[in-house]
Amino acid sequence: MNLKDISTSVPRKDHKGKVSGQLPYISDVKVEDMVYGVLYRSPIAYGKIISIHLPDLPEDYEAVGAQHIPGPNYVKIIKEDQPIFANEWVNYIGEPILMLVGKDLDILYRLLDEVKIEFEEHQAIYTLEEAVKQKSAPGVNMASYEFGENLDTITSIELKAHQIIEEEYDTGYQEHVYLEPQGMLAIYKDDEIVVQGSMQCLYYIKNALVNALACGDDDVRVVQSPTGGGFGGKEEFPSMMACHVAVAAKAVKKSVMLVFDRSEDMVVTTKRHPAKLKYRTAIDQEGNILSMCVEIFLDGGANVGLSSVVLQRALLNSAGVYKIPHFHAKGYVLKTNTVPNGAFRGFGAPQSFAGIESHIGHLSKLANNEPMEYKRKYLVKQGDPTITKGNFRDPILMEEMIEDALNTSNYKKKKREFQRLNQQNQRYKKGIGTSLFLHGCGFTGSGERDHIKAKVKLVKSKDDQVSLKISNSDMGQGILTTLSKIVAKELDLPLEDVLYPYPDTKEVPDSGPTVASRTTMIVGKLLERAAKNLKAQWQTGVEQEVVENYVHREMIPWDEKTFTGDAYPAYSWGVNIVEVEVDTLTGNIKLEKVYANYEVGKVIDDRVMKGQIDGGLAQGLAYGYLEKMTSKEGKIQQKSITDYGPPTSLDVVSIQSKVFDNPYADGPYGAKGAGELTLIGGAPAVQAAIEDALQTPFQQIPITPEVIIASLYVREGEDG
Repeated sequence: MNLKDISTSVPRKDHKGKVSGQLPYISDVKVEDMVYGVLYRSPIAYGKIISIHLPDLPEDYEAVGAQHIPGPNYVKIIKEDQPIFANEWVNYIGEPILMLVGKDLDILYRLLDEVKIEFEEHQAIYTLEEAVKQKSAPGVNMASYEFGENLDTITSIELKAHQIIEEEYDTGYQEHVYLEPQGMLAIYKDDEIVVQGSMQCLYYIKNALVNALACGDDDVRVVQSPTGGGFGGKEEFPSMMACHVAVAAKAVKKSVMLVFDRSEDMVVTTKRHPAKLKYRTAIDQEGNILSMCVEIFLDGGANVGLSSVVLQRALLNSAGVYKIPHFHAKGYVLKTNTVPNGAFRGFGAPQSFAGIESHIGHLSKLANNEPMEYKRKYLVKQGDPTITKGNFRDPILMEEMIEDALNTSNYKKKKREFQRLNQQNQRYKKGIGTSLFLHGCGFTGSGERDHIKAKVKLVKSKDDQVSLKISNSDMGQGILTTLSKIVAKELDLPLEDVLYPYPDTKEVPDSGPTVASRTTMIVGKLLERAAKNLKAQWQTGVEQEVVENYVHREMIPWDEKTFTGDAYPAYSWGVNIVEVEVDTLTGNIKLEKVYANYEVGKVIDDRVMKGQIDGGLAQGLAYGYLEKMTSKEGKIQQKSITDYGPPTSLDVVSIQSKVFDNPYADGPYGAKGAGELTLIGGAPAVQAAIEDALQTPFQQIPITPEVIIASLYVREGEDG
């Protein structure tokens, strides 16, 4: 199959294996002399381990713990605060203390029940509210950043303002609900340990293993298995599991498999950070914004993990798509004795956009202005500064995208029509709401240049087939296909002659993790350049190899201490409009229609992009009104998909979407990031639609039936 227009859809490379059910996931793998592992986890939220009593273990059954770790006892991420096996203190319910290994899982679970550990319990911090009150106590503030306008200047503006509006906004947990639970296998060999499993970031895992095993680079090899969904949940968490199986394999000298069932996966893996966002905005008599201060608190859980970086992105998105005069932002990651929170599609941006879109919507009411008209007054334009004194240097098509979405949805007419219908119908209320959003593509600041330093390799065989040698994982988002298309088009090769084997660190250089909307834009561009070079030196029937290294775009230098400069090389943009019907008797919300416009540079495959839009919106909308996860005294309460309630096919309506062409010079064929953008606008748009239906403001997501009934009850009381 030869490619004319890069955007034209082609059959996905993994289509047959997935549809036929023949593709082997990690839990399908069996190797010789393999044993299983099960983890004994802390039953308390915070305390000291006093003693450990193991049952009599049958022959060939062993216990593995902190004493078996050859290197330091922490999972290498950013800070050294997450033990591989807790051996002195436990910091959350579910923290791994030891692993039992053996051939029969039934026997292992029976033995697990017989393990007795004595603890000295200490007072835990269970909620973000408690952590906010104790934020100056030792160890509670795990990270903080602050930037923007001088606060003395803002105080002088506030003194002259007509009104100061203060709002608090809360967002809850979100669970990834990947189809395939977490799984990892360590294959024991005399000269090396091979770890394979469901993962996003091979070199994160490799670096964690080299550290934990205190070994050389060549003693550990990491191989990605077909991965059934990630959404960030398989970014940093698999590093801990990989350490568990690798340490165990080294200790028992056998291959060790660790696979979670759904309930274990839901209770102990990382979640989207619950957040509290505080807004303090000065307005004049007409409701125009004079200044705005934003304070963000993220619930980091028990370990910092990637939370400091999630906080950075949350702060960088704290002004949304708006040019707000005299803006100041401050944020904290706070420790609670709950399951650690981590990477999740959008990485801090969904919390910020839910908050800022809600706040701007509420300000529009005070200004007696229609929400979309009010938002458009403050939209950033090409050439405007970012909130970090960077620059929006590329064309911005938001006005065109908004106009198109308003026309396609018949927004203004429906707004009037719904108001009329709602006056007539006491029970069912209709509403329409909007969200405007962006997403910075790639790592924050100079992360690509200073930390990642991506490298890609193309290898041509004697029969003129070309293999992609990169460390990026396909987890369902389609890069096996899209990245192969980029190389095939550049080389004028049939797509079948471009191969993309599942990556293996013995074979591939470090092209960076599969995160941050960077894969197509950054790695795809490197592959495009490598393919150009290969084409220039092509010799038929000869083995050839080409390597390409990352080159940083010239921008305003990023300073992480002062939070100034260009945070991202490029931005993708979106507009969502959502229609709902709310049943005021039951509080149930029914999605009626969803309209979505996006600008992601140039689309590499139309069908893959449509998949990203539909899937991202399903997650984003559900974050706003369906998915409710709670922690009670440190314990996650939802142990099954049914308890948690992600959207089913009955909850998702047909999504009318459009992608606007705006090629980006430093992306392959003009492509930018797309994967995270599509989630971000769902929650704020659905909240705006519910508010429009009920004419009631909300200060949190998810807006569940219980929240709606409570709000109606309060309003009835006020109406008296």
